[in-house]
Amino acid sequence: MDDADTILNLKDLNVYYGTFRAVRDINLDILRNRITAIIGPSGCGKSTVLRAINRMNDLVEGTRTEGEITFHGRNIYNPEVDAVLLRKQIGMVFQKPNPFPRSISENITWGAKINGYKGNMEELVEESLKGAALWDEVKDKLQEHALQLSGGQQQRLCIARAIAIKPEIILMDEPASALDPIATLKIEDLMKTLSSDFTIIIVTHNMQQASRISDYTAFLMTDENRSGHLVEYDKTSEIFIRPKNKKTEDYISGRFG
Repeated sequence: MDDADTILNLKDLNVYYGTFRAVRDINLDILRNRITAIIGPSGCGKSTVLRAINRMNDLVEGTRTEGEITFHGRNIYNPEVDAVLLRKQIGMVFQKPNPFPRSISENITWGAKINGYKGNMEELVEESLKGAALWDEVKDKLQEHALQLSGGQQQRLCIARAIAIKPEIILMDEPASALDPIATLKIEDLMKTLSSDFTIIIVTHNMQQASRISDYTAFLMTDENRSGHLVEYDKTSEIFIRPKNKKTEDYISGRFG
């Protein structure tokens, strides 16, 4: 690990859907202001781990979480932790762009208002859209409907909406998988820029993307019971050039997955 400090610690994380254990015994230290990629074959629990980090799994009936995820020294699964407030600190961008069916401006101000923002809304809109590298493209049409934007612009608007509430961590679940190559590169460049102010954890099935943008990579795969577990976690350069585990090497070289 480098000298950045740990912002999030996953310790013996297990997530169950009913009686099925989707992930088992995940241990990870996530470093502040770094981009961490979670990779692995379909069904290995990548998104389950991501959604455990801001308790989105709580919204799925029959889900049970064991182990600890420590944020600012406190287990987020402590009964006293307010999951809604937690999601203000740990934001999420989903696979498919999901802007609100409102104006571009309202997409930014809506979340800020319900989270109690009392500052200048016009400044917040501009700041957030600039932070998402979208301002120059939409500054003259802020009152237009968000769904009129292209797919890539919609996704950057969703990122702007996420950063408007000033989270510390941004979770991204395959944020570019529905986009064309040009829009994908814009999202990747944006992530690298945002990592100076935010900690980013991204789930991706794209090996080239993980190697291009992330500082650290966690490789998950399933065991004989179809439970996802951590095979290897290291600096991305080590994972892709000098993996320590043969399974990691086989996966990133395309021998399975």
